[in-house]
Amino acid sequence: MIKRSTLRSQIATALRDEILAGRLATGRDFTVKEIAEQYGVSATPVREALVDLAAQGLLDVEQHRGFRVHEFTPADYRAMCEARELVVDGVFRGLDGPPGAPDGASHGLGSARAAGPAVPAGRAVARRAFAGLAPEVVRSVRRRADAAERAARAGDLDVLIAYDLRYWRELSGLLGNPYVCDFLDRLRVQCWVYAVPVLRRHASLRGRLWAGHNALLDAVESGDARAAREVVAAHNRHALAQVGADGAAPRPEQGPEGE
Repeated sequence: MIKRSTLRSQIATALRDEILAGRLATGRDFTVKEIAEQYGVSATPVREALVDLAAQGLLDVEQHRGFRVHEFTPADYRAMCEARELVVDGVFRGLDGPPGAPDGASHGLGSARAAGPAVPAGRAVARRAFAGLAPEVVRSVRRRADAAERAARAGDLDVLIAYDLRYWRELSGLLGNPYVCDFLDRLRVQCWVYAVPVLRRHASLRGRLWAGHNALLDAVESGDARAAREVVAAHNRHALAQVGADGAAPRPEQGPEGE
């Protein structure tokens, strides 16, 4: 027998995937009864799952009417990308040399191992993450990176989203801070919810999607904080540009040969 908490989680995951894929379009209204009938379950776990998704910012509660898939704006997307970059960059920045230090005092990730007990929050988080990456952990993240990059180069958006989320979740998990990990995961899901319908307007996505997962992992594994920050910054610029949220004029539609 499936426990109600498990059923609640399964329904929330299934609905989140429907939202990410764009099959539950932004702005769409629906009721608990409608979803319960769709999945052939009782209303209680469905209501709980929908409340969970609302808490994650993916649904709006419509008083006495049900729920609506939240509509993120371009301004929301830019703000989410900025917040995401600030957190990730902050971890690496803390290891790239203390403020006011001369050029020769720059530190890589390896300096986290020798840092003293009195360190800023960002550096304390990074110490937990990079004080000794286990080979099996790196191999697991590498598998996600390889799969995400294959999907990105092929322009397979649905597969990319699945592996991209797993990749970043495992990479963020290295920080050892569940609040930071959950915050970054929530932002990444919300960013995809906004980006998916914009990206699906293109006839082909080959050559349009970010495929720098291994480059970031290489920098982390080698202890190169500066290179990691550069990859994160490049990823953020790409995330904004690919949906036209960077203020630049949109690129004309091209076929596979031009991408």
